[in-house]
Parts: sequence; C-alpha cells; structure tokens
Amino acid sequence: MKQRAFEQKFSGRWQRFEDELAAMERAGQSKGLRARLGVAEPLPDDMDDFPQLYRELCRDLSLAAQRRYSPLLLDRLNELALGGHAQLYARRNEFGAQLVRFALHGFPARVRRDRVAVGLAAALFVLPALALFALVLVGPELVYSVLSPEQVHGFEAMYDPASERVGSNRSAASDMQMFGFYIFNNIGVGFRTFATGIAWGLGSAFFLLLNGMLLGAMSAHIIHLGYQQTFFPFVIGHGSFELTAIVISGAAGLKLGYALIAPGPTTRVQALQRAAGESVQLVFGVIVMLIAAALLEAFWSSKATIAPGLKLAVGSVLWLVVFLYFLLLGREHESS
Repeated sequence: MKQRAFEQKFSGRWQRFEDELAAMERAGQSKGLRARLGVAEPLPDDMDDFPQLYRELCRDLSLAAQRRYSPLLLDRLNELALGGHAQLYARRNEFGAQLVRFALHGFPARVRRDRVAVGLAAALFVLPALALFALVLVGPELVYSVLSPEQVHGFEAMYDPASERVGSNRSAASDMQMFGFYIFNNIGVGFRTFATGIAWGLGSAFFLLLNGMLLGAMSAHIIHLGYQQTFFPFVIGHGSFELTAIVISGAAGLKLGYALIAPGPTTRVQALQRAAGESVQLVFGVIVMLIAAALLEAFWSSKATIAPGLKLAVGSVLWLVVFLYFLLLGREHESS
C-alpha cells in the first residue's frame, strides 16, 4: 500500500486518537471517588476506546516503519504513540502510588479528622461490652438474655480447649475456605454498621451497641467456663484489625446520620453528599483492615498448634502497631 492510500485510510483514526490524547492531557485528574481517595481517575466514559486506538496506532507505526514511509509521517505517529504510552502507563503507576499514599497518609489522617465520630462510635461499642462483661461475670445466666442457647452452645464448642481448630467448629473446612467465610462475614458486619447510618445514625448506633454487648457477654461466659486460655489468644491476634474496623465503620455511618440531623447552612442532600464523600474514605480503609483480619483469623488465630503465649505476644504487638498507625502516620498531610 502506498503512503497516500495508507494515510487516507487511517488518518481519521489517528486524528481521533490525537483529540482524545489532548483532552486527557488537559483534563488531568478529575473529581470522582478516586480523586477523593487521592487516586487517579480512570478513563472517561467517552474515551473507553483509547487503549484500543493506542494499540492500533502502534500497529500503524510498525507498518509505516517497515514500509519506509516518510520521516514526517513516522515522526507524527511516534509522537502520538509516546503520548498515549505516557497517559496509559503513568495512570497505572499513579493508581498504585496513590493507593500506597492513601494507606500511609490519607486513611489515618481521615480517621483523626473524624475523631469525634470515631470516639462516639468507640464509646457505643466499648461501654456496652464492659457493662455486659461485668454483669455476666456476676450473673452467668444473663448470657442467655443476649444470646440464644444454641448460640451459646456454638461458642462453647468453638473455644473448647479440646478442639483441633480454635475459634470455629469447622472440622472439615480448609483454612482457605474459612478465609473466604471470614471475609464475607467481616465485611458484612462492617457494611451493615456503616450503611444503616443513613437512618439518622440509629442503625449504626444499634449495631455498635449490639456487637459490643455480644462481645462482652461472650467474653465473660468464656471466663466462667474456664476457656480463657483459648479464647483470648484467639481474639487478640485479629481483634486489633477487626474490632477497630467495626468502630470506624460505625463512625462512618454516624457521619451520614449527623449530616441528615444537622446539615448546617446547606441542604440535607448537599450535607449528605459531603459526608458520604468523606465516609467512603473510611470505608475503603475498613475493607482493607477486615481483609487483614480475615487472613489472621484463618491462618494464625485458629491454629491450636501455636502456643497461646506466642499468640498473646503477637496480638499485643499488632494492637500497638494499629494504635501507632492511627496516631502517627499522615500528619504531614493534615491541614490542621
């Protein structure tokens, strides 16, 4: 094919690629969900064909070089290919880098900015846990006011020192299967605690209270049975991630509820939109924490072959790490 025919056949496609490339360079980073997380925005909907156009352009460049077309044409196609490569692969690299920055800076800073909501959520979770813990220690039969006999029996079997796998009555299940189960269960609890905050914060408050009561009552009942040598080494390993994530989920839900109760000078819809944009940052971090908790729960906490003392030591270190993470990281990115 002669160069003139080649250009006539594909010049429209090249022009379209050039227009989209220029638009992407002008637009830079947009304001969607990923921008709120500090992550590069994906290609706009009307530019979904940009990767395909880039591949076709590279093929055209290769053909033009093989056929020894004019240097002017080769220079134009090469310049377009370099620009397309920069847009596609710089965005991919930026996505990964921004995720790391969010984990190391954005998430802990966001939690500190929302310390009032986090503190309230922690109180709604911890105070009922302590109250039920004390009550069930004094009156062990009170555990049945919170849990059914079947649930109590199930927990007793899970933390029986004679069990081969601590924390679960899962004799036939593999660790990988239970990892999937724990992810499903943990994220389910976190999502309910967050999403029900849309009901003026009452749903989030309810699930924080409920989970705190269950934890306190069950902990006291386990002590009454004398199973604390299996229960506490089990929960301390992943509890730093899971329990903290539940509290942060509740804080995110309370933010939604507060936006509806006290929208300030804006409309309730505008206040809710603003609160949702901030809360989604909390939820994004919570998901990562719950996945980490599921990993520890399936492959570390449940292993009866690991010495309880080692589990307690590692669990204590993990609690310290989580505390220091939220206390120290990301302070240089805070506006105040």
